[in-house]
Amino acid sequence: MEPTAARGSLAGLLGIWGVTRAALLLCVLKVVVFPGPDVTSDVSVIYRGWYDVLVTGTFPQDDVTWQYPPAAALAVLSPAVLPFLEYATAFFVLALVADTAALALLLRGARGTGRSRRGAWLWVAAVPLLGPTVYARYDVMVTAVAVAALLAAGRHPRLAGALMAFGALLKVWPALLLLAVRRRVAWLSAAVTGVAVAGLFAVLMPGAFAFLGFQRDRGTEVESLGSLVFHVARHHGWDGEVLLNYGSVEFLGPYVSWVSTGALFLTGAALAWLVLWRLLATRFAPHTAADAAFTAVLLFTVTSRVISPQYMVWLVGTAAVCLCFRESRMGRPAALVLAACPVTMLEFPVWFGHVVASDALGITLLTIRNGLLVAASLLAARALWRATVSARREIPSAAGPSWAERTTVPS
Repeated sequence: MEPTAARGSLAGLLGIWGVTRAALLLCVLKVVVFPGPDVTSDVSVIYRGWYDVLVTGTFPQDDVTWQYPPAAALAVLSPAVLPFLEYATAFFVLALVADTAALALLLRGARGTGRSRRGAWLWVAAVPLLGPTVYARYDVMVTAVAVAALLAAGRHPRLAGALMAFGALLKVWPALLLLAVRRRVAWLSAAVTGVAVAGLFAVLMPGAFAFLGFQRDRGTEVESLGSLVFHVARHHGWDGEVLLNYGSVEFLGPYVSWVSTGALFLTGAALAWLVLWRLLATRFAPHTAADAAFTAVLLFTVTSRVISPQYMVWLVGTAAVCLCFRESRMGRPAALVLAACPVTMLEFPVWFGHVVASDALGITLLTIRNGLLVAASLLAARALWRATVSARREIPSAAGPSWAERTTVPS
């Protein structure tokens, strides 16, 4: 790519980022009213309520909606660094800062031989397609940490391990990234960081691990893959109901526990497959860690009892890291995740009422979104396995290498 073209491409990327992020801020600040339920209430009401408890030196032990590991307290308390702003406004500004950090990391990760700005472009395009929910949850902060961890994995394994452990103490799922790391030093760093940070919270703040019991008791959320059973069943005599339960809108009634148990079984099966892959994989390239991490997060998201809209930020972030590598096998799964983003915004918040009502529009949106994620998961798992495990038969040619094999095409 010529230097002038590269500068033009970067200017265009940054311009689109600026316009779309300004639009997101206008929505969460309510200068522009976004259709559907108010997505900012989680920050202005729930997060603010937790903030008032956390500043007293304890976790909200009696609040079943607190379902996060101890370092999540740092995200909830973070608006204190901007005391001149109202709590919610400060939180939205810090979400923008995390978004900016993720983009900067992806642009840095695009430098060098065999690298690409496709990851940065994916991040710039996908985040606004999820709507204002991105800035009204702390998942964008966790995702920035995960992006930093994956990009550091190749050259700085100790740093990567520490970031993965810290991310896991923010919201559990970054622990999956460790499955993709080969270096023992990264695992050791993660163990030391995890024990140190968790121990510090346990000693200094009562109730640090109360969230474990609250997570255990969750049901089947209305946007999950398993929920489609009950969305259809409501039209055929099923007498359950939809209620706000444990902080999310869930199905309650006959057979819900069966579907929830089935989801846990599928999650266990996904973990078993990932462990098997790790034991059998023999071919590792610079992009393999990112590809494996993206696959792991996809599998666990799809099989979860809960697929909240903000979970899509995790997938976009890990997919973006994959696309920083030209040789990554995750192009098609990443494209499916990108396609799922606007559908996710339509099912929440725009037409969430239709999802709760289990009408034709709501069921269609969920089927499309979850179908795209299932397809992405299967494609990613297949590509990862074939690239690192499956034996390839090399058939030598008597005529020597072909013209295509001898020719190098400049990128």
